[in-house]
Amino acid sequence: MSWEWQVFCQDTITQEVGASCFGKNGDITYLDWMLSAWGWTVSVSLLSLLIALVVGAVIGTLRTLPDSPWTVRLGNAWVEFFRNIPLLVHIFLWYHVIPSIFPAMKSLPGFVLVVFALGFFTSARIAEQVRSGIQSLPRGQRYAGMALGFTTFQYYRYVLLPMAFRIIIPPLTSETMNVFKNSSVAFAVSVAELTMFAMQAQEETARGVEVYLAVTGLYVVSAFAINRVMAFIEKRSRVPGLIAAGGGGH
Repeated sequence: MSWEWQVFCQDTITQEVGASCFGKNGDITYLDWMLSAWGWTVSVSLLSLLIALVVGAVIGTLRTLPDSPWTVRLGNAWVEFFRNIPLLVHIFLWYHVIPSIFPAMKSLPGFVLVVFALGFFTSARIAEQVRSGIQSLPRGQRYAGMALGFTTFQYYRYVLLPMAFRIIIPPLTSETMNVFKNSSVAFAVSVAELTMFAMQAQEETARGVEVYLAVTGLYVVSAFAINRVMAFIEKRSRVPGLIAAGGGGH
């Protein structure tokens, strides 16, 4: 089998191989297109992760508040709703259903709707990790904060959450990588990310092996980079003596 990597130097309109793999004077090669798609994938992933971290932290915290059963029920309902519906269904709900209920959202591009769908979907998983991280801390942490006169907000803000997030960095690493991989479902609503590029480029060039190998390589490189960044953060923020979430505390 012969591989023709020059496919990435082809012009997307004329299909001619140029002297450079990067287009000039407005021309776009398949390499240009692939790098642009990679940028969209990274953008969807990072923005979705930001939403997931913020919402997940709030929901996870609500599920551990003492003497507040209604917040626990609210947090549990959020987690169960998003955890029990497939991601692709969430994408379609945000793209087809929610704009029909709220007409103002019809003007939003598919990119934004996908970010919300993926962000909220992932927030349920992060909320579970935050809850686990908080509950794995020794009860003395909470009592110490109360003894210092902290309000509930203050001892969560200054004592529990900083420790909990250090504990859950390992599962957060996996979740961050999952967000990047899950962004591939954005092709279903025509967001020009890597998977959509691969499908369309393969149809236009009939060079599926080269196209999919290149796209796979970009996913692998991105996932590896995420893993290294999170490993660095974990190493710098590790608290000696703490046991990871799920391992219990003493």
